[in-house]
Amino acid sequence: MVGKTFQTFLCCAFWAGCLAMSHEVLAQGKAAAGSTAPAPAPASASSGGGGAAGGGVFRCTDADGKVEYRNVGDNKSCKKIETEAVNTAPFTRPAPRPAADGKVPAARVDTGAQRTRDSDRRRILEDEMAKEQKLLADLKAEFGNGEPERRGNERNYQTYLDRVEKLKADISRSEANVESLRRELGTVRN
Repeated sequence: MVGKTFQTFLCCAFWAGCLAMSHEVLAQGKAAAGSTAPAPAPASASSGGGGAAGGGVFRCTDADGKVEYRNVGDNKSCKKIETEAVNTAPFTRPAPRPAADGKVPAARVDTGAQRTRDSDRRRILEDEMAKEQKLLADLKAEFGNGEPERRGNERNYQTYLDRVEKLKADISRSEANVESLRRELGTVRN
């Protein structure tokens, strides 16, 4: 039980430190914005005696003798635990470095390399288009204008109807794929 209590204490101490950091960040943000509203007090500020409410970590004992660690000491059985101060460092975002003309440089690709990429892309799309058109032709041949031949394992009429519906769905998906590949090929540079 001692290990669990200690883990709970560490967790509470961690969150009390996080609460203190958030109050500091809010105060810094308001100060930077020129706000005249008072900033909230950080959780690490001293807050009176053992049972006083306020920031920090409190060890509270209930009527059954069960110990809890809280961030608010709201009754007489709560005693404030002194914790070490939390070290914080402000976050600074590095500024992008502009080029000599004041613009952020974009990555440039050699013209020959770009042409090679474009031709590879076109070749891959044309290969995919040929495969998809062959698949569409095979599906349409199997579909047979809406009346495909019944197979030997389709003694049940519902099984046959299910296969017909699947063929219709496959044909419409394949037609959509062919159309999508046509559009994609239209955007490829020559």
